[in-house]
Amino acid sequence: MAEVEFERRLERFFADAPDLPDAGAFADRVERRLNTGWTARRWLIGAAGGAGGVIGASQLIMSNLFQRAEAAGDSAKVLQAGLTQIAPRADWVSGFASAGVVVWVASALAIVAMGFALTRVIEEL
Repeated sequence: MAEVEFERRLERFFADAPDLPDAGAFADRVERRLNTGWTARRWLIGAAGGAGGVIGASQLIMSNLFQRAEAAGDSAKVLQAGLTQIAPRADWVSGFASAGVVVWVASALAIVAMGFALTRVIEEL
C-alpha cells in the first residue's frame, strides 16, 4: 500500500506544479518573439503565392489548355452522335454531351474544390 500512496502523492506534486517567479516575464518574452516578423512573413508568403499563380497561369497558357478543351468538346460531339445512334430517346444525354458541357462542368467543380481548400487554409491561419 505504501507504493500506491507514494504514486498518488507524486502525481499530485506533478499536477500542482509551483509557479516560477519570472513566469509572467517569460511569457511576455515568448509572446513578443512570436509576434515579431509577422508582417515580413505575410509579405513573403503573399509574394510566393503571387509568383506561383503567375507561373501556374503561364504554364496553363503554354500547354494549350484551351485548344485541348475545344478538342474535348469535339470528342463530346462524337460521343453524342454515337449515343443518339444507340439510344435515340436519350435526349438528355445528347444534350448534356453537346458543346463540351462536360468539360465546363468539370472545370467548375475543380474551381469550387479549390475554393473550399482555400477557405480551409484561411480558417486555419
